[in-house]
Amino acid sequence: MRLIYTFCLLWLLYGCAMTGINSSKINGVSYVASRDSITIKNIKPVLRINANYASVMPFGFIRDLSHPEIQYNSSRQWFGETKVGVKQYINELKKEDIYIMMKPQIWVWRGEFTGDINMNTEEDWKYLENSYSMYILDYAKLAQDTNVDIFCIGTELKNFIDKRPIYWMHLISEIKKVYKGKLTYAANWNEYNKTPFWKELDYIGVDGYFPVSNLKTPTVEDCKNGLKDWKIEMKGIYDKFKKPVLFTEFGYRSTDFTGKEPWRSDREMTVVNLTAQNNATQAFLETFWNEDWVAGGFIWKWFHDNESVGGKNNSMFTPQNKPVEAIIKKIYSEY
Repeated sequence: MRLIYTFCLLWLLYGCAMTGINSSKINGVSYVASRDSITIKNIKPVLRINANYASVMPFGFIRDLSHPEIQYNSSRQWFGETKVGVKQYINELKKEDIYIMMKPQIWVWRGEFTGDINMNTEEDWKYLENSYSMYILDYAKLAQDTNVDIFCIGTELKNFIDKRPIYWMHLISEIKKVYKGKLTYAANWNEYNKTPFWKELDYIGVDGYFPVSNLKTPTVEDCKNGLKDWKIEMKGIYDKFKKPVLFTEFGYRSTDFTGKEPWRSDREMTVVNLTAQNNATQAFLETFWNEDWVAGGFIWKWFHDNESVGGKNNSMFTPQNKPVEAIIKKIYSEY
């Protein structure tokens, strides 16, 4: 009996050594919705970088920062942003053993920052709360129906949370009635240490766009040094709540000064700097992925049509068809 047990143990260890993959980490991509449905062709590039999770993101839209109505699941939206599209994406990804985080999030017209949403009257706040509850609970039910692994209750909504904390506690309670999986919230990099409801969730969700260097082309060590204080602070939040940190978004653009203000997505930054993206991304993954209090994260961002996006002349976030893709693949394979 002991001989059989030893043989089985050795075989298991051998198998793990051969694959090199430890599935204890969430090695994710932020899978961008498109006009089209997806097939195995669109998923194979995700598998090639050793990703095991995808964040599916059905957007809701509001007219401006003081407008209380959220429009969602509209015929005017792209297929991947609708309930039918989200379900199709989830089903296809799950067929290939990709786990799912559903991450409904708001887009403000002209791309204004969602953290600045602010209503002018109590009546408008109530309207926004009702509208947001309808939106988020609708997708929470879909997440339950499709056996989604993680559900994200909101993204970068600091002012909404600061002004209406009682509403958010009630919303979390309502979500738990319809969705039985793991919960998180995607707090902005300068917001997570003030978020009031981490004890009610399963992960401390952070969009990890920390400023790490003012250099045009920072080295890996420059970026690691820039992450030290953030790492200490996040470890303190983990120690307080005993909930693992999940980077609900992380990533760097392939442009000059990528570590200075990593959250910037404007198209004025057109100078391509692949080395800066490589170094910042490597530093981020090497800083956090070997920590047992870090659950993992989702690289921003990944498009379905791999052949026509990214590339060496692209200055935006996507790692697709850029040298940084090999860095992600290697580190994801180790965890």
